[in-house]
Amino acid sequence: MPKKPEARKVRRRRRPVGVTIHDVARRAGVSVATVSRVLNGKEVVREETSRHVFAIAKALRYVPNVAARSLSIRRSQTIGILLPDVHGEFFSEVIRGIDVAARAAGYHILVSGWHSDTSEMLEMVNAMRGRVDGILVMAPDVTVAALRELQAQIPIVILNSLDEAHDCVTIDNYGGAKAMMRHLIDLGHTRIAFVKGPPQNNDARERLRGFRQAMRGDGKRAIEVDGDFSERSGFDAARRIFESVPRPTAVFAANDSMAIGLLSAFAELGIDVPGGIAVAGFDDIPIAHYVSPRLTTVRVDIVDLGTRAFNLLLDRMTKSLTGESRHERVGTSLVVRESCGTARKDTQTRGEES
Repeated sequence: MPKKPEARKVRRRRRPVGVTIHDVARRAGVSVATVSRVLNGKEVVREETSRHVFAIAKALRYVPNVAARSLSIRRSQTIGILLPDVHGEFFSEVIRGIDVAARAAGYHILVSGWHSDTSEMLEMVNAMRGRVDGILVMAPDVTVAALRELQAQIPIVILNSLDEAHDCVTIDNYGGAKAMMRHLIDLGHTRIAFVKGPPQNNDARERLRGFRQAMRGDGKRAIEVDGDFSERSGFDAARRIFESVPRPTAVFAANDSMAIGLLSAFAELGIDVPGGIAVAGFDDIPIAHYVSPRLTTVRVDIVDLGTRAFNLLLDRMTKSLTGESRHERVGTSLVVRESCGTARKDTQTRGEES
């Protein structure tokens, strides 16, 4: 019988192993320590050697082991960001401001929403500990006293809330609301409605305080309508305002999202804006410039809010600062667009054109 042909041995190709710093050092003909110094940029290395090492690393497609590096320097080069929500233009702009500043400083970001629940906030902070070098917490809705015990364990900066134990960045909500009210009163409005934000929210409370302060005395009449910062709550508030007798001639919403809801509802109700009623908002989110009519609002540099918060955190993480906490306030400015129309009773408008 003819012999069966021998089965051909199939040589399995080994799975390629990731290139290590040792491979780069061996190919470049230098020590591992030299490669580390070049790639980390921590110490001065001759320019010729640096160029050679970088060229070899690129040719080998070397990717640093971030986890190992984090263990060696006890830093992750990552920060955590905790927000009440991650939906909406305001939060997107805050994240953008933080991210741009963080990337410029060589940091990555981890983002999570905590839905204005204190226990969930603490749970997320504890989950991030050991994974990040510091944490930014936006907490306008709750007391941040619960974070004080953690301040000694990890740097924490608070956005939109004040606490003596932490570095904080807040918005001049009160001043911005008063500026808008001066503008509406100068336009000749005497009956002005205000759509409030969530009662537990610090930003909302300060904007309401500015409205109430401006409406004191002078026989002016105010109407306050509940809202929750959502477009839907602004939309629903419009009908209650529409049914008021006498009807307000102007509506100031505590944020732009609710103001946009008002514009949509008034359009459905057949009320001309600004001819039948003036509408104003707060924040100057990007869409405020593109709705029809364009929205008069109080501008907050939201990106700057995020950038300032990151810079405070960076100082705490890298300079080992001690002593009193630092508090910064982001200013506001009036942006006059078409949704409030022109002056009544020949009064002059104030604010900046946009």
